[in-house]
Amino acid sequence: MASVGIAQVRKAYGQHEVIHGIDIEIEDEEFVVLVGPSGCGKSTLLRMVAGLEQITGGEIAIGGTVVNLVPPKERDIAMVFQNYALYPHMTVFNNMAFSLQLRKSDPDMVQKRVREAADILGLVPYLDRYPRQLSGGQRQRVAMGRAIVRDPQVFLFDEPLSNLDAKLRVQMRTEIKALHQRLRTTSIYVTHDQVEAMTMADRIVVMHDGHVEQIGTPLELYDYPANTFVAGFIGSPSMNFFNGTFRRDGRAAWVEVAGDIRFPVEPLTRANDGQSVTYGIRPGHLTLVNGDAAPGFPKGVAATIQVIEPTGDDTVVFCRMANQEACAMFVERHAFRPGDTIMLMPRMANGHVFDSASGHRL
Repeated sequence: MASVGIAQVRKAYGQHEVIHGIDIEIEDEEFVVLVGPSGCGKSTLLRMVAGLEQITGGEIAIGGTVVNLVPPKERDIAMVFQNYALYPHMTVFNNMAFSLQLRKSDPDMVQKRVREAADILGLVPYLDRYPRQLSGGQRQRVAMGRAIVRDPQVFLFDEPLSNLDAKLRVQMRTEIKALHQRLRTTSIYVTHDQVEAMTMADRIVVMHDGHVEQIGTPLELYDYPANTFVAGFIGSPSMNFFNGTFRRDGRAAWVEVAGDIRFPVEPLTRANDGQSVTYGIRPGHLTLVNGDAAPGFPKGVAATIQVIEPTGDDTVVFCRMANQEACAMFVERHAFRPGDTIMLMPRMANGHVFDSASGHRL
């Protein structure tokens, strides 16, 4: 097990730079998730750590040793791919044992390691089967087992669950997290699914257009997003945004939108009176109100319901609010219908204020 240091790493294809001087420090035993939309550079960065892509600039260190020029097979890492990358003509046992057999490891040690990994992953009954005889989830376990038997310093996961159905993805992400808690091997996991990132990571690295937007724990990113990109990317359904003007009067502060609609905010918000801002509120932080909601903000904001999505545990409502599309989420069940008008009040403590020009949190 080892730490991973990524210092001012850049990647360019000809004149086109896709990774722009990234700095990330990953501690020993940490599970870090790289998350972002397609094309943001997360898989390219992972492949550079693995040695499958050459870096254009900067340094990558594993266990304190710079590995820029070290071949992939000598970096002591194990990678789990999206498409499993299993040998179809080999049994599960031989797929898992292959890397050790290539090293001409002691056969008894190979047997021991494969059996231990198979026991951890529930693969013992399938050791004599071929990949074509396994389900998608079982194949992914074999791919993870092949990584485990190598006992590497670092695990690298490149969107390993994207080919699985929704139910199996939930099951497998739980299994991967439990596996990390058991083995405590430093792990870097790439996904575009922010729910995977939130549920699995010790820390999340949010990437966008080859830049790191924010690094933090899942709840830090959820509660204190650094900018509008992170705020909109982390959380499902995504955050609502309203363009407006910040106002302050004594100890009271609010954001004025759509003319005379006021969204109350914390008085300590670092914004100047009259500043153009973007107000953000998560769907679950909009409260259904009747009558007075708060002094100075008496009736809430009228919202006309357009679409209702009952999920069983929650009810998600898409509506027209303050002259724009918005989303609200309720734990309680309501007999809403499209066309109904409801009154919503954002919880003051959960409102976010961003600078309109830069998108940075205020």
